Amino acid sequence: MTRSSTTISIAGESISSDQLTERAHAIAGRLVGGGAVAIDATPTLATVVAVVAGMAAGVPVVPVPPDAGPVERDHIFRDSGAVALSESEGSTATSLPELDESAAALIMYTSGTTGLPKGVVLSHRAINAGLDGLADAWAWTADDVLVHGLPLFHVHGLVLGVLGALRVGCRLVHTGKPTPSAYAAARGSLYFGVPTVWSRMCAEPYAARELARARLLVSGSAPLPVPVFESLRSLTGHAPVERYGMTETLITLSTRADGERRPGWVGTPINGVRSRLVDEAGNDVPHDGETMGELCISGGTMFDGYLNQPQATADSFDGKWFRTGDTAVIDDGGFHRIIGRSSIDIIKTGGFKVGAGEVESVLLSHPAVSEVAVVGMKDDDLGQRIVAFVVADGVEALTLISYVADSLSAHKRPREIRFVKELPRNAMGKVQKSLLIE
Repeated sequence: MTRSSTTISIAGESISSDQLTERAHAIAGRLVGGGAVAIDATPTLATVVAVVAGMAAGVPVVPVPPDAGPVERDHIFRDSGAVALSESEGSTATSLPELDESAAALIMYTSGTTGLPKGVVLSHRAINAGLDGLADAWAWTADDVLVHGLPLFHVHGLVLGVLGALRVGCRLVHTGKPTPSAYAAARGSLYFGVPTVWSRMCAEPYAARELARARLLVSGSAPLPVPVFESLRSLTGHAPVERYGMTETLITLSTRADGERRPGWVGTPINGVRSRLVDEAGNDVPHDGETMGELCISGGTMFDGYLNQPQATADSFDGKWFRTGDTAVIDDGGFHRIIGRSSIDIIKTGGFKVGAGEVESVLLSHPAVSEVAVVGMKDDDLGQRIVAFVVADGVEALTLISYVADSLSAHKRPREIRFVKELPRNAMGKVQKSLLIE
């Protein structure tokens, strides 16, 4: 998978690719023919060794968030039937079977915003298809030095950030935590981050300017606010690449290293992926850059289904098209913009449909506002009223409401501003809007 000269560094601990292979295969020999293995996915080399061992043995690997509570952890073990694995469980070298690309490589559990997490079954073939498509889109080669500090129990940090580096054969520097100082010191050519990482990087201009020597900055896992995009471009000289994906589909849309990078837009499908927009009746909607529809994805990166949940699988995936639950628009050139989750980010107010992201972008452009999340609250008159949760300093609610009304249509203005000290976020930096609504 990697060149012999490649090194993998996790939180300051480094090994060569040959050493990684030797350690992983020693463990893999004991796993052949067994069931799923669960790994406490801490940001350590032990996690990388264990993941590679399980995949080499042809058994499904279940990354468990190290901060998972007892209820979530118990559910993951019971649902997957996985047995906990540690690297010290013996080392018996043996010949490994030829890899079946259709076999399950990973079982990754979703965040569980609407109930207990669902196990997403990803095959070796789907992972390879996704990584090869991104290598093409980002001109990602063995000559790159990939830097990130993302969790190793999500697609972004584990599949892209570790398996991607191993597949293309490039050097990997995982910084342990994605701090501006650690990113600046790593001197990479390719950087991965979530919007929170890039926002904090821009807040430390000296560190951000150190990334000017990089080749590509990639943002994902949540929408990148336009002000952060512009600030990052100003400080580093790089317009960031934005991309879109889900655990179920892996990464399917991206702007390209050799193409246009438009703030707020996530580009076009990678090789081997197709997309479409449908209305509530399932009919295709125009690709005019304005008409909203539910985004559906098809292609070689698709998951095999939700573990032990055939009905949930059938409800969202007909074997060809996966209904993402995200609302998007596509322009006549094939560029995609994600409006948000259909269930949360599309607010139906007074007979209008309003995208929360559009209102958030305007509020974030106000100099007093540092963070914002817009949601729809139940309203007897309007159906839903637009409410903005705002982290700001030295500004009044009426000023912000008027600011939005002056920038957008009047019906898109927040009816209420709630000032908060911080927004609730998950491990990948996504705002947990369901908690705000509750």
